[in-house]
Amino acid sequence: MRRRGADRGSASIEFLGFLPILLLVALAGVQLGLVAYVGTQAGTAARTAARTDDPGAGTTAVSGWLRGGTHVAVSDGGDAVQATATIPIPSVFPGVSLFGPVTRSATMPRDGAP
Repeated sequence: MRRRGADRGSASIEFLGFLPILLLVALAGVQLGLVAYVGTQAGTAARTAARTDDPGAGTTAVSGWLRGGTHVAVSDGGDAVQATATIPIPSVFPGVSLFGPVTRSATMPRDGAP
């Protein structure tokens, strides 16, 4: 016959065993959110640079904490301007780079082009 209360606290111990898995899943969700956000920022930088024909404007269009690693290049295509923005994806796991950089391109007609 079991004593009453012999398994007290077992739910807490089970939760503590499962907690690292929950934290890992939460961090993976945050990392995927960062990937999507950096992709959006790269697209914004490319469109802005192509619209203004200025790579500096594309870099300025990016959030301040991503600006340091942002590279924007503008190429002249005659009656159109093509801009390419590349932004590295920050990692929520220190010292581990899970994804490469995000690259987005945009093409806009040059001002005054027919």
